[in-house]
Amino acid sequence: MEVDRIASDSENVAVDENDKSIADGGAGDAAGSHSGRIKRKHKKYGRSNSKDGVTPVAPLPKYRSWKNSRRPRNGHGRGLPKKGGAGGKGVWGAPGCELLEEYEEDANDPNYDSEAISNGDIEFKQVIVEADPEEIVRKSEPVILEYFEHGDTNAAAEDFLEFVTPKRSHLVCETIVEIALDHKHSHCEMASVLISDLYGRIFSAKDIGYAFERLLEKLPDLVLDTPDAAVLLSNFIARCVADDCLPPRFVQSMAEADLNAHARQAIHRAETLLSMKQGLVRLDNIWGIGGGIRPVKWLIRQIQLLLKEYLSSGDLAEGMRCVRELEVPHFHHELVYETVLLAVEAINSGVEEQLCTFLAELRRCVIVTPDQMDRGFLRVLEDMTDIVLDVPLAYIMLDRFVERCQQKFRLGEEVLKRMPTRGRKRFVSEGDGGAIKDHVFKLRE
Repeated sequence: MEVDRIASDSENVAVDENDKSIADGGAGDAAGSHSGRIKRKHKKYGRSNSKDGVTPVAPLPKYRSWKNSRRPRNGHGRGLPKKGGAGGKGVWGAPGCELLEEYEEDANDPNYDSEAISNGDIEFKQVIVEADPEEIVRKSEPVILEYFEHGDTNAAAEDFLEFVTPKRSHLVCETIVEIALDHKHSHCEMASVLISDLYGRIFSAKDIGYAFERLLEKLPDLVLDTPDAAVLLSNFIARCVADDCLPPRFVQSMAEADLNAHARQAIHRAETLLSMKQGLVRLDNIWGIGGGIRPVKWLIRQIQLLLKEYLSSGDLAEGMRCVRELEVPHFHHELVYETVLLAVEAINSGVEEQLCTFLAELRRCVIVTPDQMDRGFLRVLEDMTDIVLDVPLAYIMLDRFVERCQQKFRLGEEVLKRMPTRGRKRFVSEGDGGAIKDHVFKLRE
């Protein structure tokens, strides 16, 4: 230990003397600069790099021994061990390097196993397990129903890719059409868009054709649940041809095949749709336009025709069905407005009773919300100054119709509060007790 300490001190002294001689030499050159060119010895600075988040290491003091240090002594580097700690005497490599080496078994090893996996005589191949058709249909139904809510085809495609295999992809197209047959035309339009977007990603034209062949075979059973299934299936086939998802020769080949009566009807109608003038353009709108994007004037016209048809037929169930097919829940206040206006203009107790029953059924089935109902009545009250110019008895008719409606269902407090109370004084005397009003009603009836 004493010998090592003396050697270390001698090294430190030698280093100090070298530094001092360099400093003296520099001073002497500066003093004699008039005789020749100045010679300066540039000082070297160690460069440090902190890209990997390593903080530069401060230099060691001179009194510390460099005997066992693995750091570079040329002033360069970041002060890290050479070769990542893998160099030096008695070192076998970097930590963890034994895990990266490929071990080859020796056949002469007593522990050699001829049936081991690592021998090299076993070949691995990817095996895709095909799911059962019932399982694919069961998993596809919630994805399709969820798509009908959000309308995002990319999200639906990602969900299908999790469990659909190429050999079972036709089941997805078949399930989409079957579920859409039980829904509205707007959902059928969404189903056609989904098939078009999944084409080339989930299934091919061959898969779509095979799915429609299976649907045509099952059409007699589908008609039991959906009477117009043949018409709807023909629309789907024609729309897929228009969207270039199905070749036109599919319809021609199926027309020559031996099919059941319902399937022949569907194929014949699909041929008719495709042979129409500008048929491919018209097929883009084969399912109609959604209620939210229809023109307001068109909707008002449809509501007026709906009410006239209901008054002529008296079929309440058909009227409810027509209201649902409009698919405009945000525009139901216009339906209430037109109904009340028609009751005021009719001046007929039978028409009033029929229209009052219509509104009561809409309220009972929750087709028209209470907010939309009150909004329709309030719109009539706001326009009474203009309505009374065309219908002089408008205030009387409105008062009587509101009383009828109040007996069958409850109106909002805002409607009852804003009901006019002075309008009927123009036509009825205050002291007759309503006899003149009743006499006029009897004459009108």
